[in-house]
Amino acid sequence: MPNTFLPLWEYIPDGEPRVFGDRVYIYGSHDRPDSDSFCDYKLKVWSAPISDLNKWECHGDSFHTIPDRDHASDTPWTDSPLFAPDVIEKDGKYYLYAYILGSKGCVGVSDVPEGPFRLLSTYKYTAGNAGDDGIFNDAGVLVDDDGRVYIYYGFEHSYMNEINPDNMYEIIDGSLKENVIPETEPFRFFEASSPRKINGTYYLIYSPKPPIGCRLAYATSDKPTGPFTYRGYIIDNGDQYPGGNDHGSVCCINGQWYIFYHRMTNNSIMSRRACVEKINILPDGTIPTVEMTSLGFEEYLSPYRTNEAETACVLLGGCYVTEKDFFTRPVTNIKNGAVIGYKYFEFGKDNSSSTIKFFAKVNGTGCHSKLHILIDDYENGTEIGVCEIGTHDGVYSATVKSVTGRHAVYFKAEHGYGGWFVEAFEQKPLFELVSFSFAK
Repeated sequence: MPNTFLPLWEYIPDGEPRVFGDRVYIYGSHDRPDSDSFCDYKLKVWSAPISDLNKWECHGDSFHTIPDRDHASDTPWTDSPLFAPDVIEKDGKYYLYAYILGSKGCVGVSDVPEGPFRLLSTYKYTAGNAGDDGIFNDAGVLVDDDGRVYIYYGFEHSYMNEINPDNMYEIIDGSLKENVIPETEPFRFFEASSPRKINGTYYLIYSPKPPIGCRLAYATSDKPTGPFTYRGYIIDNGDQYPGGNDHGSVCCINGQWYIFYHRMTNNSIMSRRACVEKINILPDGTIPTVEMTSLGFEEYLSPYRTNEAETACVLLGGCYVTEKDFFTRPVTNIKNGAVIGYKYFEFGKDNSSSTIKFFAKVNGTGCHSKLHILIDDYENGTEIGVCEIGTHDGVYSATVKSVTGRHAVYFKAEHGYGGWFVEAFEQKPLFELVSFSFAK
């Protein structure tokens, strides 16, 4: 299953990945495709067996701040939206740390990692011993090897406290530490704290301040309380793509490290979907920056299957993914010069034919246009063919040059008009791309 790794109708941003037993779980916010605000009033949990990372199962709702048709509210003191949770395990129990917008956060508990989580308590602390006005924005939690528990949080200002491990919600007096990750260069802390301990080193993954808030940066320390050293950034979800905030973390599954993050849809920063990329952690503890791809957990994509346009990892020139209904999310607003890209396809070794066929399913807008098909690079790559797109909905095809091996594929749109009124078509949406495939 390509990026996004969850079903394409599901919107789970701010993902915290955790391996419990023989399954990997993703805990995140819940976005809505038609919303003008971040997040929802509920949390959902998905998981997959570590033996098959393409078999994701939805465990349903796990926590609520307002009642719905099937659930009562879990938070009698507030009805504000739920943001960016984290879940950790300690002594056989699973603890949910919920950030509630503009309201006091809380801890839930469950006997199973998928929940549902029952309310354990709001955070308990003495006056002046909690930062962030006691809200605990984007809280990330670390259970250290010695059983001590640390919570990292904050918006535009980074805080850390130690939690009483006997109850998992009481903030230990005198443990408040400010500026765990500084706001100054090169750290630029903004939000989205996520702690991990890897090979004896403490990592804090976080989102830096805009305009590079679309990145996930990281800093390291030899102690959970710091000081932390800035090491770089892992991924930029605004690189050749409509950017926005990012929030995620790293996870090791079957010996392979991954970065979980999210990308934007619907020409909005409010509709975000979970994505994942493979990463490497080098012997010196650094994590080389990785590019966004369409791969998800796959080693490669097949060009010979139906590929949904919405799995694009490159969208340039104003085009974007939009949800029309539960099943339909084309790339829309494709204007002259727009680029839609996918990384990476494996075309195979067979070179018995000099040509192959290309098919594109489109929604027409009444325009004649062309779709240039390039491999490896959208500016200096090899053009393998051009598909003429007509005015109406349908499937259009072209004969293109045969390709072997592994390649990124890019589509570059061009209007098909000339004459006196050509400028009128420079900014006119030409068509919507629904899906495509190659065939030998």
